[in-house]
Amino acid sequence: MNIALDMMGGDYAPAEAVNGVASYLAETPDPAHLFLIGDEAQLQPLLLQLPLKPNSYSLVHASQEIDMHEHPTKALKEKQDSSINKGFNLLSEDKVDAFISAGNTGAMLVGALYSIKPIEGVSRPTIGAYMPREDGSLGLLLDAGINADCKPENLSQFAVLGSLFVQQVWNVKTPSVGLLNIGEEEGKGNLLAQAAYPLLKNNPLIHFVGNIEGRDVFLNKADVIVCEGFTGNVMLKMAESFFDIIKRRRIKDEYFERFDFEQYGGVPVLGVNKPVVIGHGISHGPSFKNMILLAQKMVHTDLTEKIKQSFKLPVT
Repeated sequence: MNIALDMMGGDYAPAEAVNGVASYLAETPDPAHLFLIGDEAQLQPLLLQLPLKPNSYSLVHASQEIDMHEHPTKALKEKQDSSINKGFNLLSEDKVDAFISAGNTGAMLVGALYSIKPIEGVSRPTIGAYMPREDGSLGLLLDAGINADCKPENLSQFAVLGSLFVQQVWNVKTPSVGLLNIGEEEGKGNLLAQAAYPLLKNNPLIHFVGNIEGRDVFLNKADVIVCEGFTGNVMLKMAESFFDIIKRRRIKDEYFERFDFEQYGGVPVLGVNKPVVIGHGISHGPSFKNMILLAQKMVHTDLTEKIKQSFKLPVT
């Protein structure tokens, strides 16, 4: 298994990316071979300081990097030798099985859509957000922001994509799916929610449990929670604020410590033809390690192929 990692993406790269690579290689019994993409002049001194086996990774030089605030499409077009472009080239040429970056999210999404393309039948790929639940488990909320406006059939597809991820990667045998709404009763909500409900209810590929309200997101009411990206991103930013609040107030609470989203690494782009993982810009070493582990699990379970097979069936 070969996994490519953008070593220049993120606020603390490349040093923290190197730390994550070192932890992954030291702690993983059967690690993947890593393709480390970035500026050799910056990476070589950092890598040589660590006891890494030379055959455990390949260094791929990239003379450019895409800044967090650059326009995604423009940057990808103009910076052909950027670490993100190099990563997608390796992925599209089948030289690696997955690609990871904590860099410019927009560039990662545009790169995924144009280089490896959406899976046939998937109208809109999606990214999710992990919701820590009070019982110690996680829920998956999607879309988390890349599809601010959606059609009902998009939410039905998000439910399928999320269910397959939770089943294959989190080992939940029959993931439950809930529609985020302003009430539990069928018929509640805006036009999108009202139209999406019957599609979800009649979708044979998911286990739909009905509407769930905002107060249920952090309870074990549904493993997969679907909504359009506008609402999803508001929920994500609110959840992120919980950890900031307890830190400012110096509160020690085991549950709210789980709202430190860096500990989960990154989130997958679901619905594209190869595994792609996007990390938070503030990622440190543990996040990079966890992103590599997530990509490895996605490749190992053949998640992308299972998604492809599901979308060969009639899906609304």
